Amino acid sequence: MSPEDHARAAADLLQAEQNREQIGLLTLRHPEMGMDDAYQVQNALYHQKLAAGRKVIGWKIGLTSKAMQYALNIDIPDSGILFDDMIFDHGGTVPANRFIQPRIEAEIAFVMKAPVGGADVNREDIIAATDYVVPSIEILDTRIQRVDPQTGKARTVYDTISDNAANAGIVLGRERHAIDAFDLRWVGALTFRNGEIEETGLGAGVLNDPVESVVWLARRMAQYGQSIGPGQVILSGSFIRPVECPSGTAIQADFGPFGSVDINFA
Repeated sequence: MSPEDHARAAADLLQAEQNREQIGLLTLRHPEMGMDDAYQVQNALYHQKLAAGRKVIGWKIGLTSKAMQYALNIDIPDSGILFDDMIFDHGGTVPANRFIQPRIEAEIAFVMKAPVGGADVNREDIIAATDYVVPSIEILDTRIQRVDPQTGKARTVYDTISDNAANAGIVLGRERHAIDAFDLRWVGALTFRNGEIEETGLGAGVLNDPVESVVWLARRMAQYGQSIGPGQVILSGSFIRPVECPSGTAIQADFGPFGSVDINFA
């Protein structure tokens, strides 16, 4: 793909987000598309959002569980960018016309107090740079069709990465914890939809340790000349399968002693 192709794909994704109308698979439009192309589309989307006045507040890590990696036939996570218009309050309501096909995932979020980056970042670096950890919900949306209606071809990880790793929103719980207050591998969540249990999981589902997920992110970002900044929020990856959230959905993610997060969809 050429730089013009990357920019055009990003513009189409931005328009899809604004109009709430999905576009076709980029991997059908560009069969030659690869991982670098996908991140270049995401980067072009990033620049277009900045030009529109958005600010970066953090990063998300996706595809951290073996189940999701097997589903997309990959063996590495992916990442996306959090922008300042993606924040929703704990217990708040997402407007009915905000997203196309919203889903949620339960995650542990890291809030950073110091910059961290470089190809040699290790877990001690991440621990030292973390201000606190907090229960969170990530809201997902897809601006690209999940399946092409004509060919039956499903979207690939390249489509998802291009689409900002399906990132759409973030909800942080009120509880803040020192990074060493809990063994994050054993922090889990009971996720309820309209009062009924939908999913459960443990932090160990995220690369065996959510800290290692943030290590992966910092090292990947170094390949693109990027780094994690102070005050930024890092969604470390979901330990549950995505939960569909049609209109009228109420979500409660109960992390036990770690806290809770609620969000509603009008």
